[in-house]
Amino acid sequence: MNWFTAKKWQTALELLLDLSKNGVLYYLWETFYVTVLATAFAMLLGLPLGILLVTGDEKGVLPLPRLVLRALNALINLLRSVPFLILMILVVPLTRLIVGKSYGSVASIVPLVVAAFPFVARLVESSLREVNPNIIEMAQSMGASPLQIICKVMLPESVPSLINNAAIAITTILGYSAMGGAIGAGGLGKLAIMYGYNKYNYPVMILAVIVLVVLVQLFQSIGTRLSVKLDKRIRK
Repeated sequence: MNWFTAKKWQTALELLLDLSKNGVLYYLWETFYVTVLATAFAMLLGLPLGILLVTGDEKGVLPLPRLVLRALNALINLLRSVPFLILMILVVPLTRLIVGKSYGSVASIVPLVVAAFPFVARLVESSLREVNPNIIEMAQSMGASPLQIICKVMLPESVPSLINNAAIAITTILGYSAMGGAIGAGGLGKLAIMYGYNKYNYPVMILAVIVLVVLVQLFQSIGTRLSVKLDKRIRK
């Protein structure tokens, strides 16, 4: 089977031109806003959880009972181990409870957040553990409270790494959002699967993938530049 004949490419371009009159840009917009919103909510949940994993450690500034810390780690590992497509199906009741339906671009935000916030928590944990412990000990010796150490020492010191990891998170969520097109989510995943794969119109599928790659490059480039620009740490 020849997927890339001139006729197929012509058909693909005609289809995209027709879709542009009926919302091809909307598919791109759906992917963009779903990715950004899901990342924002995932950061909202994952950031405090990641902070808790570091500060609640036995040698942290705010130690938690060992059982609580183990339970948090187990929950994060459990959610991260479930494949996204299966997770989307598992959280259908929660999606219906929050959104009122289990399909469409808005509904896909719920499973995206559930899948992404444990990943974000691990990224935040990794960033915070990079902070020089000597700086934390110095703040403690000066009488700083745990909250002051978190807000004025740990987070400012880890800003460049946090931004880099946020870029990794948003590109990962972008990939998840595209996979969601297989089971009813909108966006470029829907375009690639419904109008490309299901109709054996592979050029449409490839063009959708190209747009996704461009989005990944855009998000990653912005994250890298912000990280470098905001890195105020003194390097010897």
